[in-house]
Amino acid sequence: MTKAAETDFLVVTAEPGSGVLNDTMLTDLAETVPTLPAADRLGEEAVQYAIAPDMLGIADAVADRFHNAPIDINRVSDAARQKKMLIADLESTIIEQECLDELAKTIGKEDVIVDITTRAMRGELDFEPALKERVAMLKGLPESALRELYDTGITLMPGAETLLATLRKHDVFCGLVSGGFAFFANRIADKLHFNRFQCNDLNVADGVLDGTVVEPILGRAAKAEILTAWATELGFSDADVLATGDGSNDLAMLGIAGMGVAFRAKPAVAQSARYRITHGDLTSLLYLQGYRQAEFA
Repeated sequence: MTKAAETDFLVVTAEPGSGVLNDTMLTDLAETVPTLPAADRLGEEAVQYAIAPDMLGIADAVADRFHNAPIDINRVSDAARQKKMLIADLESTIIEQECLDELAKTIGKEDVIVDITTRAMRGELDFEPALKERVAMLKGLPESALRELYDTGITLMPGAETLLATLRKHDVFCGLVSGGFAFFANRIADKLHFNRFQCNDLNVADGVLDGTVVEPILGRAAKAEILTAWATELGFSDADVLATGDGSNDLAMLGIAGMGVAFRAKPAVAQSARYRITHGDLTSLLYLQGYRQAEFA
């Protein structure tokens, strides 16, 4: 039996509503990059091109044509393209906010806490001490402030509901792993029907935060360990996993996953990840796997 030829796909996704990937633009692209095969439209904001593995430089040629346009270009292999497991970060990935930063607004310490968060997510500060320092500033905050924030200040990342509903429809195991807190992760996991979640938690005494985090703290190394542990438990390999996140504490899990996607990530994280989505919403993760918009739940 002759072995089937290997194929890669150049997946181009655009910012929702941008209209960048219109037929006129695709025709112009085909004329500008004549080695590009026919476009296969996956959805309104996504197309893919089936290319041979030895076609080098093709992504750069497409990027040059779309200079400054709100698009993402990723090259993926057809081998085991649709993953069996999703492991997602929570804050600034599945939800649009950083919960600690939002809580900081209620105590008048937004500037200092946001600065620490930003530097930690860029990898300039170690995650664990940065987390402890920020949580210490919340000492005395009533637990009711968490509920108020969840009810009035937490919003889902665009595409999150479609991503989870579509993957669950296709029997993909979906896990949420966060350096954030159980109060929020538990509710988001329930809302979006994640199979399970694991995260940090805040110590509360007499209805108020005592300024400490429950030990042991889940950090950068732990996320990768959880990914492997869950995959092994379910009979999957790391190659079967799609992982996504935005901060430096996500790098380890992005590195070992079969498809590790830096989603709207800090520059250093985006540069280190093999796959990057900067302009698209979370449905771009479906397009990377070859799902078509007609298949979305």
